[in-house]
Amino acid sequence: MLKPRLAAVVHSLKNRRDFPSKKLSLALGGVILAGATALTGVVGTAIASSPEHSPVHEAQPASESLAFGLDISNHEPLYDWSASSAQFGIIKATEGTSFRDASFARHWRELDKKQIVRGAYHYGHPGNDPIAEAEHFLSVVNSQPAKHGDLLVLDLETTDGESVDEVNAWAKAWLSHVKAKTGISPMFYSGWNFADTYGKGLAEYPLWVAHYSKPKGAVTPPADWKSWTIHQYTDVPVDENVSALTPEELRDLGRPAA
Repeated sequence: MLKPRLAAVVHSLKNRRDFPSKKLSLALGGVILAGATALTGVVGTAIASSPEHSPVHEAQPASESLAFGLDISNHEPLYDWSASSAQFGIIKATEGTSFRDASFARHWRELDKKQIVRGAYHYGHPGNDPIAEAEHFLSVVNSQPAKHGDLLVLDLETTDGESVDEVNAWAKAWLSHVKAKTGISPMFYSGWNFADTYGKGLAEYPLWVAHYSKPKGAVTPPADWKSWTIHQYTDVPVDENVSALTPEELRDLGRPAA
């Protein structure tokens, strides 16, 4: 994610303090790693003073035991899934009440050929009606063949000028509507700070959290979540993620078998 359409970029950047620039993110992550190693000898145990770092409460899974995955949008329309080592792939389907990702259908087919876990996400705008946005997302996703394990995701990164309570209520409405229509709990994606501020009361939905200045898998859950499902740890060269779940466990969060 983190690549909304141009109309949303300026407003969205105001709300994404937990998504630093690539160079700053990598540099900051290196400083934290070095400091943590020098002081404790254990990667990921330092508590950063910057607000873009989550406090560390418990040990995280070893990175080599985590499933690797990618998320892709029309910014990478011709991405070659056949050559990818990804164990899961999540792609953009829609945004707002009318935008359809032009590369969605192709990516959906390619992921089906690759036979890995796949998912679709919607980039939300709290300035719109949440039910209208949810219906737009479902109409596009349901226009493509579905299979067991397909994941559905709300990507929420911007407030559109709405208050904390309004954004929170918007997210709950979108997520509960999709759950009612599909029978599965959609995943909630956002940056760590945004999720911590606007995600209270959403712990029933699996968490996909972006935190670029934490080593992969070394992130702790914000707000009310007790655990995270996916950690997006970089967007270089594309958005890369790890999951604390196995691919089969991820499938269990998606559409039921026919």
